[in-house]
Amino acid sequence: MAPTPLVSVVTPVHNGEAFLAECIESVLAQSYDRWEYTIVDNCSTDRSLEVAERYAQKDSRVRVISTERLLDVMGSQNTAFRQVSPNASYCKMVHADDWLFRDCLREMVELAEAHPSVGIVGAYRLDGTKVDLDGLPYPSTVVPGKQLSRAMMLGGPRVFGSASALMYRADYVRQRPAFFDESDFHADVAACYDILRAADFGFVHQVLTFTRTHPGEQSSYAGRLKTYIAGRFRHLVKFGPSCMEPAEYQDRVQQALSHYYRFLAKSLVSPGAREVLAYHRSALAEIGYPFSWKRLLAVVTPYWGYALRHPSEALRLVMRLPGTADAAPRVSSVPQPAQPSAPARSGNRAA
Repeated sequence: MAPTPLVSVVTPVHNGEAFLAECIESVLAQSYDRWEYTIVDNCSTDRSLEVAERYAQKDSRVRVISTERLLDVMGSQNTAFRQVSPNASYCKMVHADDWLFRDCLREMVELAEAHPSVGIVGAYRLDGTKVDLDGLPYPSTVVPGKQLSRAMMLGGPRVFGSASALMYRADYVRQRPAFFDESDFHADVAACYDILRAADFGFVHQVLTFTRTHPGEQSSYAGRLKTYIAGRFRHLVKFGPSCMEPAEYQDRVQQALSHYYRFLAKSLVSPGAREVLAYHRSALAEIGYPFSWKRLLAVVTPYWGYALRHPSEALRLVMRLPGTADAAPRVSSVPQPAQPSAPARSGNRAA
């Protein structure tokens, strides 16, 4: 009889004392018992390290390591992924402020073992008080990776995002020097698209993970600048050609650009117009589609009526905007939020 597959569970934590014990207890309580658990303390200044070491002393399957310097969110998560055992068949991340339902590992492993083509396993998620990641109709147990990627890029089901909601086949984690692209603000989604170019997606139609929702520096930054708009377009350009026919891909790119510029036109009347426009000018240039004032002005026309009715506000708006001669900085040079110190975020989750 073949041995039960080993699951490497990893948790990066920065100042996560408030919720870390609950997270660890959820791993210890799993109905599936062949796992190892590595907690990576990212220079916490609270009692996170003490909490983690207390559990490690009680259970030999739990180990704790500490980073030598404070890492940003993606760097911290990549360090955790590098701890995956060479003997592990699967990898499960759980952020320090999230937790797993009792049957999470068992249900996900059983599905993946039954379907060797599956590279990622997802499930319904309790996000605060609401269940989400529910876009696949029952009983969609296995979906071809390219089919799912195409559907999502065309505006279809949302079934993955935060790494806490997913389990990965460990080979896909080990073969990447950095599992998350640290230059991509939405690298958790990009990693899924990358895996699904060669693998299928498995889905368990049960609620298996919990994600804590709360305001935080990382999420407020993403929400204020609507970084997901750039993220979706970046992923379409990078991964779309592998799951769409050329004509469909080109049509989708033009549709996405039209949506992008309509978003930018609407953002011109927001208090943060200058910051939003600077970020997205930079993002478009990085993706390979340099910002076009001509295209923006073409879609601003519907808002001219507002300017005529509110000339003083329109003038203040124009004074806030970057000049057309401003050089667009690269996305990597756009200031990113510092590592949050609030325990609630734990410095672990991508936006």
